[in-house]
Amino acid sequence: MKNLGIIGAGRIGKLHAENTTYHIPDACVKAIADPLMTDEIQRWAKQLGITNCFVDYKEILTDPEIDAVLICSSTDTHAPISLEAIAAGKHVFCEKPVSQSLDEILQVKDALAKNPVKYQVGFNRRFDHNFKAVRTAISQGRIGEPHIVKITSRDPETPPRAYIATCGGLFMDMTIHDFDMLRYLTGSEAADVFVRAANLLDPAFGEFGDVDTAIITITMKNGVMAVIDNSRRAAYGYDQRVEAFGTLGQIATANDTPSTAVISTAHGVCSELPLYFFLERYRDSFVQEMKDFIGAITDDSPVPVNIEDGLQSVVIAMAAGLSLKENRPVALSEITG
Repeated sequence: MKNLGIIGAGRIGKLHAENTTYHIPDACVKAIADPLMTDEIQRWAKQLGITNCFVDYKEILTDPEIDAVLICSSTDTHAPISLEAIAAGKHVFCEKPVSQSLDEILQVKDALAKNPVKYQVGFNRRFDHNFKAVRTAISQGRIGEPHIVKITSRDPETPPRAYIATCGGLFMDMTIHDFDMLRYLTGSEAADVFVRAANLLDPAFGEFGDVDTAIITITMKNGVMAVIDNSRRAAYGYDQRVEAFGTLGQIATANDTPSTAVISTAHGVCSELPLYFFLERYRDSFVQEMKDFIGAITDDSPVPVNIEDGLQSVVIAMAAGLSLKENRPVALSEITG
C-alpha cells in the first residue's frame, strides 16, 4: 500500500483523490493540501477517508509515511514544488505542464538525475483506449510506414475570462496534449512547427495575447507530416479524434458517445453527441495513468510519461508560439539552442 499526498484541491486534485480512493486498491490518499482550504473541502475529504487536510503543502513533504505526492496546484508552482518533493525523497506525479520555463524544467530534470525517485507527468490521453489502439496499430506496422497524422481537439465551450488570463495560452494549456500525443503516436520528435491561428470566438482571448482557433502543421524527424486543428468551442461537444495514414492503410478514431445507438427515421439519421468534456471523456484514462504511476513505484519500473516527455511538449508549444508571432515555420532547435 502506497500513501499519497495531494497538493492542490481543485478540480483535478479532487479527481485524482476520488479515482485513487474508489479504483486503486494499492494506494491510499493520506493527506491533501491547498492554500485555500475550506470547510467544504474538508467535508469532501472526510467522506473519502482523507483525515489530514492542510493549508501548507510542506506538511505533506515532511511526513515520512507519505511515499508520493501528486502536484495538482497552479502551473506556476509545479516546478518549485517538484524540486522540494524530489529533495524530500518523494515520488512525484505532476500535472502538465511541469513549467512554462525551460530553465525550470531542466532544473527538475537535473534534480532527478541526482535523486532517482519516480517522476511522472500527467499526459493522461496516452492512456485513452482509442489513442492506445492507434499507437498499437502504428507500432505493429499494420498501416505500414506512417506518413500523415491528423489530430482534432476542440473544446465544448470557451473557458471563463479568469482562466484565459492565467492559463498560459492555447498552445501551452490545450494543444500541449496534442503535441504530446503526436510524439506518442509517431515515436519521433518534432523537427519544425508552423501555425495559423486567429480569434474567431471571444475577443477576451485577444485581450490576453491569446488565440482561440488554430491550424498547426508539424514535421517530425522521422518524416511524418502532422496537422493539428484546435478550437476553444465546438457547438456539438467535445471533439477528440485522431487519424493516421500510412503506406498500407489508415487507422482513425471517432468520438466517444454515451451510447452507439443511432435513430433512423423518415426525418433523418441521428446519433448522440460526444461526451461533454474531459472529465467524462477521459475518465478511465485518468484512472489508468494513476494505476501505472503506482505500479512504477511498487515494481521499481520506469514511469510511462517522464520528465523528457514533459520537456519536449513545452518546447513544441514554445515553437508554436514563436511561429504565430513571426508568421513563419520555426525549427525546434531555435527554442532549445
